[in-house]
Amino acid sequence: MKLDQIRKVAVVGTGLMGHSIAQAFAQEGFQVNVTDSSASVLATLKDRVRANLATFVEEQYIDQDEAERTLERISIFHCLDEAVREADFITEVVFEDLETKRNLFQEMERYCRTTSILASNTSSYRMTDIASLMTRPERAIITHWFNPPHLVPLVEVVLGDKTSEETYDVTDRLLRKIKKIPVRVRKEIPGFLVNRIQTALHREMYSLLEMGVASAEDLDVAVKASLGFRLASIGPLLVRDLAGLDVLCKVESWLLKEINSSTEVNHVLRDMVVRGELGVKTGKGFFQFTPESVQKIIKERDRQFVHRLKELYSG
Repeated sequence: MKLDQIRKVAVVGTGLMGHSIAQAFAQEGFQVNVTDSSASVLATLKDRVRANLATFVEEQYIDQDEAERTLERISIFHCLDEAVREADFITEVVFEDLETKRNLFQEMERYCRTTSILASNTSSYRMTDIASLMTRPERAIITHWFNPPHLVPLVEVVLGDKTSEETYDVTDRLLRKIKKIPVRVRKEIPGFLVNRIQTALHREMYSLLEMGVASAEDLDVAVKASLGFRLASIGPLLVRDLAGLDVLCKVESWLLKEINSSTEVNHVLRDMVVRGELGVKTGKGFFQFTPESVQKIIKERDRQFVHRLKELYSG
């Protein structure tokens, strides 16, 4: 399979992230087949994509004609075999269950072309395990997107034990073609890169809440106005180089003894889950939510993300 041979993409699973991934491909000119085991989820797919595109149009990232062309490139299928049969690149975005993914990859391989690449959006499992029932696991690969995928540029790319370098190369170039920023994860480790990094950050934030050092509001402000502000432009290791590694080595020699190093879920988070305080889905988490406030938060988030995309690709 060569990059210029990829004409049609399929997305299997269109819930929280699948519709957004389909949009990312369609927006860059690919015909996209989508399918989902839930007819009700499929029924709302184009409305969800249309809402995403409306923000792009409002912020002058694309025009209305381009938005309509993007929608026209997305085709809905109710049968898996019909959705993947002619697809050259297939992305699986179903719920996180290893057996479900393993069986799905075996089934997709039975229906699709022998040259097609099969990708998983898993954030938990090894491709080696997901592809264990495939006859040609060399064409299976992980492409781990971040929510919302049509806005966040990063995609982590992880090879299984039998994934070929050709599969990786085509996948990498395909993601770059649709204006994503792929990074290669060189070992199949749980959480890959970003989830491991952000879990360490969250662990310390929960600990600071537990100790009463700061409120949830102030912790979020502290991260947004320092780390977030800086990291949008330069990475944390470059920040270290600019600061001076000798100074940081001295600071970390005593600070590492002070920060949280637990391997258990912090009771601040666990107790909230027990109380049913699950965040947006229940109206309460670290903050209080109403349907109107959630809509406003997401709208403002997406607006700011579009502005960053405009700056990222302005050159």
